[in-house]
Amino acid sequence: MTSIARKINMEYWLKQFSNFLVLDMVLVVLVAIGFFLWREGMVPEGDTVAERFFRGHSVQSLEYVITTVKGITLTYRPALLIPLFKMPAIVLLIVEGLMLLGELTGAGRVRHHMKPLYEIAIKMDEVARAPFSLEKMENIQQAISSVNTDMPDARVKTGDKDLRSLEIAINNLIDRMRESHKQQERFVSDASHELRTPIAVIQGYVNMLDRWGKTDEQILDESIEALKNESEHMKNLVEQLLFLARGDSGRNTLQFEDFDLTEIAKDVYDESVMIDEEHRYELQADEPVIIHGDMAMIKQSMRIMIQNASKYSNKGDTIIIGSRYADGCPAYIVQDEGIGMGQSEVVHVFERFYRSDGARNSAEGGTGLGLSIAKWIIDAHKGEIEILSRPEFGTRFTVKFQK
Repeated sequence: MTSIARKINMEYWLKQFSNFLVLDMVLVVLVAIGFFLWREGMVPEGDTVAERFFRGHSVQSLEYVITTVKGITLTYRPALLIPLFKMPAIVLLIVEGLMLLGELTGAGRVRHHMKPLYEIAIKMDEVARAPFSLEKMENIQQAISSVNTDMPDARVKTGDKDLRSLEIAINNLIDRMRESHKQQERFVSDASHELRTPIAVIQGYVNMLDRWGKTDEQILDESIEALKNESEHMKNLVEQLLFLARGDSGRNTLQFEDFDLTEIAKDVYDESVMIDEEHRYELQADEPVIIHGDMAMIKQSMRIMIQNASKYSNKGDTIIIGSRYADGCPAYIVQDEGIGMGQSEVVHVFERFYRSDGARNSAEGGTGLGLSIAKWIIDAHKGEIEILSRPEFGTRFTVKFQK
């Protein structure tokens, strides 16, 4: 089974590699087409292009030249576009490289998903060796054929106790396949929904640049700033989606060790005071609080909680960061004086892409994935989160870990 899993994983890796290669080539072609269309648009109205050519002996000195019938010469150096596309290209290549690197170690994951098939094969071998009648074989065949895969509770049932173990193996396979399908649908749906807005904004500003940005410096500056902001937002969104996707597939690895949770709280407190001058921060962490976990992951979850608190708080409000033992368990708290939440919002706060009404109506609404990532980290440590929140009074998150 291991050799088959490796072969399947390598075939999938090669397919992913070819998909990324095609995607990168398409993006390069689109950028080139956009560049040429942009330069063509610089030709004055009433004039036409007489000749187009490149000149130069290196990438930095290469120039694209357009001459018109009326004798106007327009030149542009494509190298000037490199700084604009350099960072998005690096981010895209890093993301693709990490995904391909992760897929190289996927043979174990494939073997794990093939385990139910292996169990079925064993059970079928047992069935073949057992003195079952032809009627029993027909029963299991009819039970499998009658399963409605569209029904969420579909199960193979024969009513024959001799076939019970085979039923269990087949139903376990159905459950795993259904859950895997749900995860893929959720990821694709979430990603397409959230990426639609920044893509629409980018398209809008590109169209505005094409119409007026060539002559209006104010529109040019505004458009460039908006494109930079939206590309940064898309980069953060893709990174968060990849984190959750790796978590769903079991590819996020944790490095457990003993460390002082109070020291982490102090580090995050210092960071918050340095980067956020609009809020007051208070540290309530004196005694050592020893915890066994992944230090970087837990620190990230605490940062997410604090960013959430600052987003929902007004300027000048106090945000409390603390560590302590709660019911004998190591814990940290993040408390704010912000807008708070009603019970109807609290039950949804960790859902992916969920944002409260206050966040949806603000420019700092974020991606709606931060608390989902924090919840995944805390669940991976078998921790629990207690939320105390009241509208207009603020919210307190208490995160407790195992002893």
